[in-house]
Amino acid sequence: MELKFEKQMKLIEKEVILKSVDLDDDFDDFEVDIGDFESNERFMAISPRCIRCNLCVENCPVGAISDSTYSKRAKILDNCVKCEICVQTCPVSAIYIFESEAVINNEADDIEDQTLDYAFKQVTIPHRIIRLNDIEMDRSKCIGCGHCVKYCPTKANKLKTKEYIEEAECQVYDNFEKGQLYPFINKKLCVGCGSCSNICAQGVYNLDNYIGPLVQTKNLLIHDDKCVSCFLCEDNCPTAAIVLNSENIPELDADKCIRCNTCSDRCPVGALELVDVDLNSDL
Repeated sequence: MELKFEKQMKLIEKEVILKSVDLDDDFDDFEVDIGDFESNERFMAISPRCIRCNLCVENCPVGAISDSTYSKRAKILDNCVKCEICVQTCPVSAIYIFESEAVINNEADDIEDQTLDYAFKQVTIPHRIIRLNDIEMDRSKCIGCGHCVKYCPTKANKLKTKEYIEEAECQVYDNFEKGQLYPFINKKLCVGCGSCSNICAQGVYNLDNYIGPLVQTKNLLIHDDKCVSCFLCEDNCPTAAIVLNSENIPELDADKCIRCNTCSDRCPVGALELVDVDLNSDL
């Protein structure tokens, strides 16, 4: 998905003037020169499709996602380093990464024809494997509130009668009331996301799921010949994955590195470079 739109520079200049002058100033005598401008940013967002499983929260290496609840989806916090781990982990692809670009198109001589062009493009991120090994329910704790059913992404968890559940599980539940509906999981449909387990306030669920390794989409290159041993990479790495050795050259612990580009952004001489991996190179 990609969105593009533009805004006339004349309108932007007027907005700058209105924000820059006092009410008693003469607007006609006030001039502004915005000059050249270009911005490239990457931002992330969690959509309303969030199923409250909290897998993103549990897997975020820097604690940059707030817990979700029954009534509130997870939220990305200001300390996010955009490492993409949450995007790969979300079982329903409810976390998006967008690249934005804003640039002044001043090729036209007349200010009336000049524009500030915006572009937003969704970045496609591969998904890691998540699957169910097993899930069990302690029915002695279940109160039949049904909260766990609401966000099940595959409708594997549905409300069923006491009689249906007892027949299916070949067991009598004295704490269940006739006519009352209770959650029942079809394990053939369950993907092991853990939404029901996270939402349940009574601790009914015992989940055993498998979460596969991350797909490496980027590599961090270290250019020793450019390094000036300023220690900014080591001081700012959120996972202590990069340190300067005895010769004051950066060394990377690949197991700790989350490819978040914090070090490469802070490096003043371009000695660190985060590059995309060609995932189709073996095809």
